[in-house]
Amino acid sequence: MTPSDTKSIVTLSLLAAFVDGEKHERERAEIKRIAEGLSQADGLNLPTLYQDVLMKRVSLASVAGELKSTESRQLAYEMAVCVCDADGTQSEAERMFLADVRTSLGLDASAAAFSQQAEDIAAVPVATATGGSAVAAPGTPDSAELDKSILNAAILNGALELLPETLSTMAIIPLQMKLVYRIGQSYGYQLDSGHVKDFLATVGVGLTSQYLEQAGRKLLGGLLGKVGGGLLRGLGNQAVSSGMSFASTYALGHVAKRYYAGGRTLSTQMLKDAFSGVVKEGQSLQTQYLPAIQEKARTLDAGKVLSLVRGA
Repeated sequence: MTPSDTKSIVTLSLLAAFVDGEKHERERAEIKRIAEGLSQADGLNLPTLYQDVLMKRVSLASVAGELKSTESRQLAYEMAVCVCDADGTQSEAERMFLADVRTSLGLDASAAAFSQQAEDIAAVPVATATGGSAVAAPGTPDSAELDKSILNAAILNGALELLPETLSTMAIIPLQMKLVYRIGQSYGYQLDSGHVKDFLATVGVGLTSQYLEQAGRKLLGGLLGKVGGGLLRGLGNQAVSSGMSFASTYALGHVAKRYYAGGRTLSTQMLKDAFSGVVKEGQSLQTQYLPAIQEKARTLDAGKVLSLVRGA
């Protein structure tokens, strides 16, 4: 894809991020931070794009007109869908927006089918976890088994970050939510998706912003949207993935463990500080576990992402 394609795809993703007008201020701040960070990766002026979207200085029609190839139009639509579904199933405003995107980009019925796939992933409840229980009994978890479960989840999400398909990136968030749910449950807490989302937001993990960061990194690295040899080419390309999915999943798991083991007494600031510290620890471990992440990526079938999320 051309730099113009990349700019247009990111702009469309930002339009999708704000279409429902219900983003919390902290999520807006995270999206702005990510736009600023990604701009350093490819020389794009993404902070300006962010402002243009917020100030409504760009339109769907103008962005669609810049996307010339079938591949770039399809990828732009897929990213827009996943942005809309990152924080849950689509709102009415998001459904209308995506219908307009399909029309503007001249996409066929397969695009609507992709949207349904994303909706299916977003709709999987956090309480459907069926396997790999790390608990000895409610309220008395095996700490070593929990640590193993957290590491395995981090390796899986690090592997998903390496896959070229957009849906594989989207699966990372529900898998993180399920991890937090299982940890809370192991300490005797009955949680729902709303509580888990609040926990992620409290430590500083925005759902929409995290998807934008993960997918944006892959897009700028030239991996997102590739098929066939794209995976093997990308596995050794550290520029594509800084391992943030591994590090953030690792940190979420360990901070959740501290939080629920301590009776949910940690303050918001303590949670944020703990998460920030453990993310750095996770980043330092990512190199050590990179071979395991790469091997896991080779075994994943991106066509079965929904089954993966349901069975986690």
